[in-house]
Amino acid sequence: MASLSDLIEAFIKQMMADTDGSIELQRNELANQFNCVPSQINYVISTRFTLDRGYYVESRRGGGGHVKIKRVNVNIPGNYLMHIISSMGSSISQQSAEVFINNFVDYEVISEREGFLMKAAVSDKILGGLSMPERDVIRASLLKNMIMSLLV
Repeated sequence: MASLSDLIEAFIKQMMADTDGSIELQRNELANQFNCVPSQINYVISTRFTLDRGYYVESRRGGGGHVKIKRVNVNIPGNYLMHIISSMGSSISQQSAEVFINNFVDYEVISEREGFLMKAAVSDKILGGLSMPERDVIRASLLKNMIMSLLV
């Protein structure tokens, strides 16, 4: 017998298949439907709908907690970006991040202006208040999220 988490995951994936690959749902409503607590819905979303699995999640608190889940369209010329995301790992230095971003500009995946913005967001100047290992982890997460936003 499937676990509750498996059932919730399957339900969300079916909803996405019935639409354009993007859904917006309310945690409380879904929790009521499955007779569980909203934190169970949070658990499923945070573990089964991750960047590494090709999903982009936007969460809004308040008013029952809306969540928007988008499936990344890998049939577009974003295979390169998906490869970068999956090969990046959980930590990246500023220098390595800038190499990736420069390549994105060179391959015309992003504009030069977008490249400048991405470099600014992942710079040591912004993340300097964090310890070195934590800084590189946050930088990788920021860069992955920016890349994912280009794919949705």
